[in-house]
Amino acid sequence: MRKLSLFALATASVCFAHHGVASLGAAGLEGPGAPLETSSSATLPEGSWLLYMKLDRANFKKYSFQQFPDQKDTADFWLFGVGYGLKSWLSLYMFVPYNVKKEIRNSGADTFTSAGFADPSVMAVLGFKYDRGFRLVPSKESLEDMMDWHFTLYGGLTFPTGNANKKGYHGEFAPDMALGFGKPSLTLGFTATKQFINFPQLTFFLDTSYLKFFEHKYNTGDKYKFGDEIRLNTALVYRLYTNHEKKLRLDFLVEANYLYLQKDKENGVKVEDSGGQVIYNTLGARLYYKSVSLGAGIKVPVWKNLNMESQQQGAEGKEKYRLILTLSTLF
Repeated sequence: MRKLSLFALATASVCFAHHGVASLGAAGLEGPGAPLETSSSATLPEGSWLLYMKLDRANFKKYSFQQFPDQKDTADFWLFGVGYGLKSWLSLYMFVPYNVKKEIRNSGADTFTSAGFADPSVMAVLGFKYDRGFRLVPSKESLEDMMDWHFTLYGGLTFPTGNANKKGYHGEFAPDMALGFGKPSLTLGFTATKQFINFPQLTFFLDTSYLKFFEHKYNTGDKYKFGDEIRLNTALVYRLYTNHEKKLRLDFLVEANYLYLQKDKENGVKVEDSGGQVIYNTLGARLYYKSVSLGAGIKVPVWKNLNMESQQQGAEGKEKYRLILTLSTLF
């Protein structure tokens, strides 16, 4: 059976929504491909390095300035990362986010921008598969082996180095415009990936994760805790075109992204106009050329059930759209 040294390109993405969460994975000219927002179950080849960049740009719906004197305009969540394949079944990542959050005031005449580096994070990904029993991902797999069910368990944490005490336009307490959370946050997740044997151009992905936040006491004396997040993502990736001689591949992808947000807490009291549920749909494409991968997509809310929804301008689920761009290379 012919063995393949996987020509891999990772699609790591850490976007902590009102902050930016990590989707992790790898893909090659053959094999399952990789979504944009949903993590795949592929790990980095042993001894390889990944360089990664992502932009998640949210454009929020605007409403009457009599109802909302201060409104969120856009948020650019940049993410810069590096990954390393410690073993064929164990990948390590580090991500550094840079956020640009923009508000508009006085009927759009004034703007306020909060920009800077946010809390960095580290992630570890353990890969395993099912092939007559569960086993760790081997260093090399045939094309047939790659069609087995593959899984990962992943976990990570952030370091509270971003400016959590950055104030709002008038110097007010504004944790949603800050650059950090003040405390570490924890992520645990699971993925499953299956390439269809009878239709190998198509691959199914499942990804679920839990993000835990902790209460932070700010310089103002206020205490604030962002609501924990649960995500359930599914995706289908279709390989449209492959040219082995030119090392070129083009994929089309569609994703469904479910997000459950617990209510925030301020000074121990739940913030009633926060949290809820959102389902997003993401349509996009990914182009591979040699050791470089470029992905692009549009993510839109298609269903939402937010707490006091009419008061949640600038929250998840109230976007016009989110533009997702990724660029990565492996060496």
